[in-house]
Amino acid sequence: MATSGDAILDVQDLHVRFPVFGGIVPRKTAEVRAVDGVSLTLRRGETIGLVGESGCGKTTLLNIIAGLVPPTRGRVLEDGKEITKPASNRVVIFQETALFPWLNVIQNVEFGLVGRMEEKKRREIARTFLNLFHLGRFERSFVHELSGGMKSRVAIARALALNPQVLLMDEPFAALDAQTRGILHEELQDIWMKTRQTILFVTHNVREAVRLGDRVLVFSARPGRIKREFPIEKSRPRDLEDPTWPAPYIQLVQNELREEIEKVLQQEVDHGWKLKKAEFLRPAGVDLGSGI
Repeated sequence: MATSGDAILDVQDLHVRFPVFGGIVPRKTAEVRAVDGVSLTLRRGETIGLVGESGCGKTTLLNIIAGLVPPTRGRVLEDGKEITKPASNRVVIFQETALFPWLNVIQNVEFGLVGRMEEKKRREIARTFLNLFHLGRFERSFVHELSGGMKSRVAIARALALNPQVLLMDEPFAALDAQTRGILHEELQDIWMKTRQTILFVTHNVREAVRLGDRVLVFSARPGRIKREFPIEKSRPRDLEDPTWPAPYIQLVQNELREEIEKVLQQEVDHGWKLKKAEFLRPAGVDLGSGI
């Protein structure tokens, strides 16, 4: 686990407001507070999972760190320098894999390296990461020939081939079945053991956040604030098949999320509505908020 003295990202008092337009002639009628006073530090080699109700600002925070969205107030520093635009040292993996269907697997993985080095070198790098994900024999396959899990592996391999300082992932495994997701968790841990890649990821799956994260940050309902932080005090490599060690952490995070989910449902469904404990405490692997 990373130590406190090697911060790579410093998010300082971040606020984000989006205008809401209405009327026949569009004009600003209101604004949405998406993120409200978020501060956090991401240390080199650390993995942080962000969980929270849908629409609470997790993805917005990720996009600001990536340099895709400017904050209304506050700033994000990378190695002491303010982030104002995208850069190849901060790579985003979105929910959709965004692979190019006209390129084969190895061409997709090396795409970000084109123009930065000679073909032989970039092909060598691409093959290294394909082999880490056990995709070496599929390098000539096209996207339509791959399963969902294989597409996710290719997307992550493409991101890692760029050798980013920070890997930003926005629910990259959300569309996968539980078995495939579990396999990718194992593979991602294996790659982290080899590369010590710094990772910040968004997920609705509490079990995923606990299994992969050094810390889990729980976001409040909109406007998004960091409600609570849970350090996951489990050394790596972790036995991801063992259900006993994650269970207490999962329970703590779920309990913290309960209040935020109730707030949203009371606003959107019924002001007198209460979330029953039995309905909330579903199996640990169930996504909380996914698809809302």
